Amino acid sequence: MGESAVRRKPGAGQKSQSPLLSDDEDTVAGKRSPLSFSSKKLLPPSPSSSSSDSAPKRKEEKKPKKASSSSDSSGDDSASGSSPAHPKRATKKSSSSTSESIEPKEKKRVNHKKPKTDARKRENEEVPLATNMAFNTIEEVQLINESLNKKRLKDFEKIKLLGRGSVGQVFLVRLKGTDQLYAMKVLEKEEMIKKNKVKRVLTEREVLATADHPFIVTLYYSFQSKDKLIFIMQYCAGGEFYRLIQTQPHKCLTEEQVKFYASEVLLALEYLHMKGFIYRDLKPENIVVHESGHIMLTDFDLSKGVSSQPKLVNKIYSGNPAVVAEPDTITNSFVGTEEYLAPEVIKGTGHTATVDWWTFGILLYEMLYGATPFRGSSRDATFSSINKAKIQFPQHKRGGITKECKGLLKALLSRDPKKRLGSIGGAEDIKDHPFFKGVKWQLIRHTPPPIIPKLRGPLDTSYFKPLKDLSMKEVGDESEIDVDDLQEDHPFSKFQNIDKSARDESDRKNNEKKKTEKGVVDKKKEKKKYPS
Repeated sequence: MGESAVRRKPGAGQKSQSPLLSDDEDTVAGKRSPLSFSSKKLLPPSPSSSSSDSAPKRKEEKKPKKASSSSDSSGDDSASGSSPAHPKRATKKSSSSTSESIEPKEKKRVNHKKPKTDARKRENEEVPLATNMAFNTIEEVQLINESLNKKRLKDFEKIKLLGRGSVGQVFLVRLKGTDQLYAMKVLEKEEMIKKNKVKRVLTEREVLATADHPFIVTLYYSFQSKDKLIFIMQYCAGGEFYRLIQTQPHKCLTEEQVKFYASEVLLALEYLHMKGFIYRDLKPENIVVHESGHIMLTDFDLSKGVSSQPKLVNKIYSGNPAVVAEPDTITNSFVGTEEYLAPEVIKGTGHTATVDWWTFGILLYEMLYGATPFRGSSRDATFSSINKAKIQFPQHKRGGITKECKGLLKALLSRDPKKRLGSIGGAEDIKDHPFFKGVKWQLIRHTPPPIIPKLRGPLDTSYFKPLKDLSMKEVGDESEIDVDDLQEDHPFSKFQNIDKSARDESDRKNNEKKKTEKGVVDKKKEKKKYPS
């Protein structure tokens, strides 16, 4: 049947230990080739760039000849009588030349002052950037600037342990000398090799390195030491989405809340499919809550990189044309969380990206009812229910659910992958469903979320399970190694370091701007509420 990895679902009310770590132990079949970065070789400045280009050449001066014999004079006169073949010939005339020639005294005065004038002019001229910086191109100057600003592992300091998994831990860390916080995922190389998870971490690195989406966690830096792999990622202070659901009344969400969060997840899945990745492990434990209240996907070690070709389709409900890019490669890996597995995965008949639309349906159901629809008393009972049981819609304790919502769930949880909603038009068909009518997809990221974490400060970690850090080592105690120093057959020779300092700085400024704007709005509201 190929490699297998089935994750167990925590019991009702339980939380997994980390939103960024997984506890499964088997490998995933296949991966895309990891990215490879190579630095551009710097070239020395051209010798002519600072001398010949920046200053005009001084004309060679020669002293005028003394009056010579008549034969010499006639020779000069004959030269002056015709157009000179070269400029220098005109300056070689003696005092015995015709009236058209320049007198030696005047010539000496002109040539004597000209170099001084040019020298003064050169002093005031700006030297070209490439010459001044001793580089040949602007790209090379930028490359050096990036190298000077490059972050090192020793630049970060641990604050608190946030999560623990089978092969590593997640810490809250801070960039030294700043208030910038990150989530640092530390993975043990030895454990990954023992549990056949090398391919998985390389896949996760590739997804995070290439992803740039508001509802997918951002990877800023990655490092490699002798014994560990390190990811420095965006910190989401709201913790696991699973915890958010479990802390709501009746441990479930209202239909309007479900619609908001489902819209954000749908956009993230659409983006992954467009990039050629099947997620394959969607569940509340793999979704984290940002301090703003928006949610983000994380944990991509079960993802699968496949081909994805754009195509033109007509949406099922509206009939409007749309361009979609759904991965169509069939894979046979037996991976996922048992309560979220699609029927075709359990049967081993091969699956495509449509498994993500099945798990999307299971996620919607769990948000509405606080439990998955096919959970059994054992793994076999769960699998049997997934393959045969009819989906039930018990009374919803928070305002009920509409027929449009039930219709969406039935369409997503079709056991035939070819008839499943999204199998043809992908996310475009799902967004076109009547349940999402009225959703302004382009403005979702700017829409206030229904639930916003109440944080007492930037270091408030109350949305994470308290854990004791048993490691006495600081972040800087790990010495970085260069992947180029590893042998080609080394398991982690393709784990290239990543440095997105520019993106990190841009995000920091945007966050500061948003906080400032929010502060202004809050003051205006306070003023209206309590006028002076």
